[in-house]
Amino acid sequence: MAADHAIHPSRLIVVMGVAGCGKSSVGTALAEKLEKPFIDADDYHPPANVAKMSRGIPLTDQDRWPWLDNLGAALRAHADSTGGVVAACSALRRSYRERLVTAAGEPILFVFLHGTQELIAQRMAARTGHFMPTGLLDSQFATLEAPGSDENHLNIDIGPSVPTLAESIHNQLNRRWKLENETD
Repeated sequence: MAADHAIHPSRLIVVMGVAGCGKSSVGTALAEKLEKPFIDADDYHPPANVAKMSRGIPLTDQDRWPWLDNLGAALRAHADSTGGVVAACSALRRSYRERLVTAAGEPILFVFLHGTQELIAQRMAARTGHFMPTGLLDSQFATLEAPGSDENHLNIDIGPSVPTLAESIHNQLNRRWKLENETD
């Protein structure tokens, strides 16, 4: 679960990955550990985007730009009022992550949750009350651009339980914050 590159702590943390990887569950658990608010990017979609996805129609980049701009502004506003924030957002492409950073106006640490398509499909099939149908998982994996070594991120395999993942991420962040504070 360790990063294979240097990461930099940020007051904005986005738990990212394809639908069904556990972004909301891990993000909520991590936010609780950090004692920061949690926001879900899905709440910032305009109704037209939700309707499109509910019908199994993938979003276009033109659909995503206003959503990402709104989310970036919300991340910054939450961090300004509380000192930090954790969000769940697919952020599947580098251009989407770059747009979020630009909209937020400051660095974001992306926590990339990844696992096999089979495991994620099983998890999606077992959940209820979510607007993303399992049929869109293929397009999510086709769209996914894993964060590059030059991006501020942690790679996290979704195999362990949510509490174990949140604890591991929390511990990694604490170690890195401590190291960064020692060098200041």
